[in-house]
Amino acid sequence: MLIRFNKPYGVLSQFTPEGRWQGLKDFIDLPGVYVAGRLDADSEGLLLLTDDGQQQAQIADPRFKMEKTYWVQVDGLPTEAALAALRQGVQLNDGLTLPARAREVAEPEQLWPRNPPIRVRQSQPTSWLELVIREGRNRQVRRMTAAVGLPTLRLIRTAIGPYSLDGLASGTWLEAG
Repeated sequence: MLIRFNKPYGVLSQFTPEGRWQGLKDFIDLPGVYVAGRLDADSEGLLLLTDDGQQQAQIADPRFKMEKTYWVQVDGLPTEAALAALRQGVQLNDGLTLPARAREVAEPEQLWPRNPPIRVRQSQPTSWLELVIREGRNRQVRRMTAAVGLPTLRLIRTAIGPYSLDGLASGTWLEAG
């Protein structure tokens, strides 16, 4: 069994709540399923869960290089140089990232409100990027956008390999198939 879950902001990639963060048990009441990969509590979007250990390893392990697609709302307007840097690989404190596919996109139409909303500064425009990576370093997308001068305000994973958020409202799940 493979489950697609649209993880809301403030929910951990584990069943047990911790501190101010909710756990998955508040949304998914299925015994024997485990998270395949992680998504930070302050990030939203697609999280896959499975009851198959081999499938879990294939989804989560970077050696299988399953692409992950993100919508990233950033503080500022991207320059061609910033997008080119993301496409070539960005130097982070733990090494150079693999090249990413990066492009500016319009604000996604099917976007749900975030609770709490992001901070908005009237003097600073925001924009949206679509970023596709094949790695899964800790807070990698946030660190990549910050490295090119575009701090992340909101981060939503929309796809992992062939699996996407299509048809999933925030906080809901469906069996993939």
